[in-house]
Amino acid sequence: MSKERRADIVGPGAGALAKSRPDAPAAKVLGERIILGIDPGTTVMGFGVLAVEGQALRLVEAGAIRFEPGDDHTLKLRAIFRSTLEIIERHLPDELAIEAQFFGKNVQSMLKLGRAQGVAIAAALQRDISVMEYAPKRVKQSITGNGNAAKEQVAAMLLSILRIADLPSSTDATDAVAVAVCHHFASQGRGSGASVKRAAGKDWSAFIRNNPDRIR
Repeated sequence: MSKERRADIVGPGAGALAKSRPDAPAAKVLGERIILGIDPGTTVMGFGVLAVEGQALRLVEAGAIRFEPGDDHTLKLRAIFRSTLEIIERHLPDELAIEAQFFGKNVQSMLKLGRAQGVAIAAALQRDISVMEYAPKRVKQSITGNGNAAKEQVAAMLLSILRIADLPSSTDATDAVAVAVCHHFASQGRGSGASVKRAAGKDWSAFIRNNPDRIR
């Protein structure tokens, strides 16, 4: 059977480590909107949960879920689906913002990431949650003003935007928080909004080089 484990999860309170499984689902505050951000992957899936009340943003939980690298691909997909449902049931999000996949020459890698994205989206749709996807460059542009910004720049801006002391060390978790913030900005009319345009093949190659652990 597929096994998954949570790692590096940050919850309420700057720098505080939250329990991976809260004792009970959090009650939703009247007028509060919950955004779930996901950075899909078959080895690591990053997630970030934001609470929005007016113009105020609050990071509720963020982390990365790692899946057994030796598992059959279909078992990993099942684990991704179940893990996404667990997060949904824990936080009752109103919307899912997910990072869009790249298109490029590495067909097998592209298919694996696409399937990971697809099952996460399916989990949200099963709970009648609206879904929007954002290209990585669009997310970086929204957060930093530069579509080619380094991950460190994105993380630094998120700390400022969310007014928190730190983020999970996992870049997958940071990317998930970033896509959630990007979605918030887009829904507020800041930036160019959601994009389903695909990056060029050279960007996909760069993604594979920079994230070799995401696809196995």
